[in-house]
Amino acid sequence: MPIPKELALTPEELDELMLTTWNMRIATIGPGTRINLTPLWFGWAGGKIYTYCRGQKVENLRRNPTCTVLVDRNERFPELQGAMFQGTGRVLEDAAAEAADLHLEEVRWQMGKKIRRRPRRARRTTPQRRHRPRPELAVGRRHP
Repeated sequence: MPIPKELALTPEELDELMLTTWNMRIATIGPGTRINLTPLWFGWAGGKIYTYCRGQKVENLRRNPTCTVLVDRNERFPELQGAMFQGTGRVLEDAAAEAADLHLEEVRWQMGKKIRRRPRRARRTTPQRRHRPRPELAVGRRHP
């Protein structure tokens, strides 16, 4: 069901959000019916979302291209603004597929600017402790 027009972003507002926000979350369908939700950096060109990634997200999209992407900014409710995209993802599998994409070069420039502008982390003087939930099973695999 579409959202009411008074709550929807204009095309200009959507472009501004997508071009100034660094992070998105992508939800894909993992093996079985498990949802895999992952934060990633992204680019926006030609009305499409682009990202560079590997691992389970890519495997999931190859098996089932259905995905949802959420891009939002601000943390306080009155200022919260975002866009959700429900659709299909496509993995550009080789150099020929990348060369055929009309907007990929523009996205490469966007991603490069984000990488060059990212804030440097301050050096920690004390070790940081993190609480990590214990999964039933964790298997890691690197993809070339």
